[in-house]
Amino acid sequence: MIIILIGPPGSGKGTQSQRLIDYLETAHLSTGELFREHISSESALGCEAKQFISRGELVPDHVVDSMVAQTLEQPRFADGCLFDGYPRSVPQAEALSQLLNLQQREVTLVLELDVPDSVLVERLLARQRADDTLETIKHRLEVYGAQTRPLLEYYKQRGKLETVDGQGSVDDVFGRIQAVVNQLKTDSSESEESNPSTCSN
Repeated sequence: MIIILIGPPGSGKGTQSQRLIDYLETAHLSTGELFREHISSESALGCEAKQFISRGELVPDHVVDSMVAQTLEQPRFADGCLFDGYPRSVPQAEALSQLLNLQQREVTLVLELDVPDSVLVERLLARQRADDTLETIKHRLEVYGAQTRPLLEYYKQRGKLETVDGQGSVDDVFGRIQAVVNQLKTDSSESEESNPSTCSN
């Protein structure tokens, strides 16, 4: 399964990502980790990304897309993975689709953690981090909304999007995620049973 988990700052995406990775025993593909690995190894892509990160700018799509393409070629991603932090825009989603098509694969599911902005603000302020002021939090949520709405619509039109209520305890939210994933597994198994292979030895 290839799953994309999308959620705004304060939605608990990091916690739920790890729980879902453990539950599915799947690989984790995080752009944050990719950046750190490439910068640490001083790869050509890492050096290019570092120039933008050091200026506080977004790493260009072509750099991120190339990092993801190289990573997906690794054997540990052959059976699927959970994407965290990618794609962040429709152009990145289109690049991922083209890449997976070449591998005769496709995105299985896009999970959106839905949490009202008022709850997100409360959660982020409660963390008491120096950079979590009301002004910066609202700006981050505005940027997220502007970037993500087109992306969610992109996957909704393709029948890949499932929205999960991100309110409640960690266990409550993960229970909802499990229900969606398990239903998908059931549907997939039933589809395979109703369409058996016609290949003969």
